[in-house]
Amino acid sequence: SSVVPAENVDMVSLDNNDGIKKQLTPPAEEGNDQKVEDAPNEEKKGAGDASLPQGDESSSKQEDPEETTEGKPKEESTSSGETKTETESGENKNDESKSENGGGSDSDEKKDNPDEENPDTSEKQTKPETEDNESGEDGENQKKFESDDSEKKSSDDDTEGKGVKDDKETKTGNEDTETKTDEKEITETNVDVQAEEKESQPKNETSGDLSPPGAQLELLNETIAQNGSFSTQATESKNEKEAQKGSGDQTDYKWTLCNTTAGPDYIPCLDNVQAIQSLKSTKHYEHRERHCPDSPPTCLVPLPEGYKRPIEWPKSREKIWYTNVPHTKLAEYKGHQNWVKVTGEYLTFPGGGTQFKHGALHYIDFIQESVSDIAWGKRSRVVLDVGCGVASFGGFLFDRDVITMSLAPKDEHEAQVQFALERGIPAISAVMGTTRLPFPGRVFDIVHCARCRVPWHIEGGKLLLELNRVLRPGGFFVWSATPVYQKKTEDVEIWKAMSELTKKMCWELISINKDTLNGVGVATYKKPASNECYTNRSKQEPPICPDSDDPNASWKVPLQACMHTAPEDKTQRGSQWPEQWPARLEKPPYWLSSSQTGVYGKAAPEDFSADYEHWKRVVTKSYLKGLGINWGSVRNVMDMRAVYGGFAAALREMKVWVMNVVPIDSPDTLAIIYERGLFGIYHDWCESFSTYPRSYDLLHADHLFSKLKQRCNLTAVIAEVDRVLRPEGKLIVRDDAETIRQVEGMVKAMKWEVRMTYSKQNEGLLSVQKSIWRPEEVETLTYAIA
Repeated sequence: SSVVPAENVDMVSLDNNDGIKKQLTPPAEEGNDQKVEDAPNEEKKGAGDASLPQGDESSSKQEDPEETTEGKPKEESTSSGETKTETESGENKNDESKSENGGGSDSDEKKDNPDEENPDTSEKQTKPETEDNESGEDGENQKKFESDDSEKKSSDDDTEGKGVKDDKETKTGNEDTETKTDEKEITETNVDVQAEEKESQPKNETSGDLSPPGAQLELLNETIAQNGSFSTQATESKNEKEAQKGSGDQTDYKWTLCNTTAGPDYIPCLDNVQAIQSLKSTKHYEHRERHCPDSPPTCLVPLPEGYKRPIEWPKSREKIWYTNVPHTKLAEYKGHQNWVKVTGEYLTFPGGGTQFKHGALHYIDFIQESVSDIAWGKRSRVVLDVGCGVASFGGFLFDRDVITMSLAPKDEHEAQVQFALERGIPAISAVMGTTRLPFPGRVFDIVHCARCRVPWHIEGGKLLLELNRVLRPGGFFVWSATPVYQKKTEDVEIWKAMSELTKKMCWELISINKDTLNGVGVATYKKPASNECYTNRSKQEPPICPDSDDPNASWKVPLQACMHTAPEDKTQRGSQWPEQWPARLEKPPYWLSSSQTGVYGKAAPEDFSADYEHWKRVVTKSYLKGLGINWGSVRNVMDMRAVYGGFAAALREMKVWVMNVVPIDSPDTLAIIYERGLFGIYHDWCESFSTYPRSYDLLHADHLFSKLKQRCNLTAVIAEVDRVLRPEGKLIVRDDAETIRQVEGMVKAMKWEVRMTYSKQNEGLLSVQKSIWRPEEVETLTYAIA
């Protein structure tokens, strides 16, 4: 079976705001030999895109009249309304000849459209210039993002908070003309034919289908991807909760508004008040760990009053809208330490935090000057920042081509992680408590802790041993806390205890320096790359973990005060350092063997490469140009079912970061994602994700929901998607036709704008944009009421 699906896609029409359907010619690369990927010319519904009052955040759409003109799609239709293609005769050609140009047949070629070459104009390609001409029959339920008078008066920064009209307005003019997969309205054409597997297969000329007959089977193979040689996280951990069952067969969806103590900031698995109050102990931060409700909520989380479109990256790193995260306690508590300040209608981040009052970049460069082997953005690419505060460290490491998984407990100082995500910086709500962190073993190049206040040395060093589990052999632990550079009695005692513990763990203290400008000290430890020190210890404490203890098993697995040995077999992961960045992104990891079967059935290295080529084509030829997404407004992205991380890798040149989620019942490929210089997390989508509401600009779900509805309540999953996604955020779903219809029905009931939908031969794609609509009917979640 094939690694990457070939796809047959129907040509569908674009609904303009005037109700007139227009045919779109697909975007093309230079020359006429490029294939269109995943039907960028599918039906674009509700092109009016949730009318937005003008401001800085949409300046990319408004400032350049020439760009706006260029962004209009070129239409070329036959008298019957069918979009013309370059070759319509269905002649037979060898697909292999085109494999290097995107893996399609010549017959799939569409009319070249030079006007769509610039991805920055993609939003304009699907939107008419006039956005306020929709009728507003549901207007009584509408809200608008508030826009302060001061914004309207000032230029540049103050225009960033323009309000958003509810997507409901766009629905009225469009829903009646939405095109489904009606065979009368669409012309069959083929997109993204993967040529590698089909050179021996003839094209189906009799049906007018230009793809090989096996193409649909390949796509189906993806939907039922084998595990190959990879076990699943659920199997490894063996501690996940019994999945919630749900029918998912509902056709009439009536949403309610969640009533909880946490209100607009509700995180179901972290705000289960009933479960937290029943805990026997909170000594190990049990009250900050996940306690999911028995039945996941199916209601929608309310918006904070006055919510505005988030400020775009990189300006968001310096300031965010106060109304989006209206928390003043952190500013009051940490204001003198240069973390965050209230500046008018903004929360600003003037310096970088307690550790780097004179700038995070100075602190980052000081670390590398202290230990040259750190080599930011080359040897060191993926970092874990524990107790991240407002994540300025991770935010500025982007300037050194480094990605950082920042974590902090929920509400330790009130909404630190929420601030980080609003700033456009990766972060999750998590705690070093009683269970392992949701990451594989030996994946982080560096672990950083600056004043993180974690008691590493207590209880046999159990928490520091958890960092040892996730740190690569040969990786660094960068510790910048008061015990390193202050001489108070408590600090001296902690330093002594840490020195003893790290020596027993065979960590080498390779540098201890004081940053005189920032007035902090940094101790850098190196984890051994071999087992020599472990075996030569006079006393085996901490003990070596038994062979039966899988270092990759981490989903709800209790912490153990033991160490895993370094791999000695040169073909094992962790026995060598990964390729330097960025080479590691594209090359299959050295430890992937041809004797292993990949997720899609090929030999693992070939599986990896083909997956990457597939997603490069999909992203370049479809997602960037054909979905009407203004990628300038996209920063925080989540791939809800990531496999090898090919989707994230294909977005490398974009100003985005991607949280790669590997579901616990999917093949455990998360270590591969880390090996290529990306990051991610294990998760069970039958439960809530550990993030604040309105965290992500775009969610990508590739053949996820059809699997989930077999064991989860799909309505609850879509409610979680709504919770995680920001208003105006985008959801891209690739799945079987039945699931696409179900999801489409659910999001329509939430007044989301359906930008594109198609299905053919049981496969489909759906692109939708979240509205700001909230239900009027309230549902009280008693377990979430304090």
